[in-house]
Amino acid sequence: MYQQMIFVNLPVTDVDTSKKFFTELGYSINPQFTTDDCACVVISDTIIAMMLSKQRYADFTKKQIADSTKTSEVLLCLSAESREKVDELVDGALAAGGTATGETQDHGFMYGRAFDDPDGHTWEVMWMDPAAVQG
Repeated sequence: MYQQMIFVNLPVTDVDTSKKFFTELGYSINPQFTTDDCACVVISDTIIAMMLSKQRYADFTKKQIADSTKTSEVLLCLSAESREKVDELVDGALAAGGTATGETQDHGFMYGRAFDDPDGHTWEVMWMDPAAVQG
């Protein structure tokens, strides 16, 4: 069965810094699609984050590239299998050089935290009780 994938392309200041940050979070780098100006971060079988140098990113758009430390261009949200996994991933991001952002969201059936990566891209990590989703 076909599974649709998402490829998130993000401009970064330093590709090596991004590779180090995301591998410290436990993600892998696909060397087949990684060069000096691009890192292919494998988040899951269906989620790939392409960390592109700003010069390489500019090859794909005629728009001005946002300074993600000052403006919000996108909010990325990853699911987690438990509240503990939310904390594990966000705490790992903070230890690897990320910055805490926003307030912890705890609604009982849903729990989330967020961090900014070294380039200021905001990553939310959320857990939702499966029983709440089923209605």
